[in-house]
Amino acid sequence: MNSLRSSHGRSHRRLKNEINVVPYIDVMLVLLVIFMVTAPLITPGVIDLPSVGRAASVPSEPLEIQISENGELSWRKREPGATFQPVQKDALAQTVLNALTPDQPVVIAAHGKVPYESVVAIMDRLRANGVKRLGLLVEQKQGKQAVDVTPPGR
Repeated sequence: MNSLRSSHGRSHRRLKNEINVVPYIDVMLVLLVIFMVTAPLITPGVIDLPSVGRAASVPSEPLEIQISENGELSWRKREPGATFQPVQKDALAQTVLNALTPDQPVVIAAHGKVPYESVVAIMDRLRANGVKRLGLLVEQKQGKQAVDVTPPGR
């Protein structure tokens, strides 16, 4: 019996020449979970904007602001025989407020090549000056008629 134990009372341990891979598997599974969770959160750089197939009809006699391709602004009341009158960006809000009646909507008709940022800046300026009912004119695919996409009740 004494032959199994050393002279000091301890058993001999043999060295293992194998790698313990369990910690590496744990790290791999944690990284896999992190990648699976974060992958859907990454958005691609390309976005496809939806086209308008159906939209609400144009409200009766709105005030229309037109933005041309080169950024020039003009406005008119949408009445028979009304013509567009040019206006500067600085004077746009005051001109619209002077011509606007209570609860009359304002619609913006921008050329397709006008930068989105310019249209939003004009909308923001009008909202900041008290224009409540504001919408965009779009062209429907079927009827090729300009329509307002302002949500109902605004």
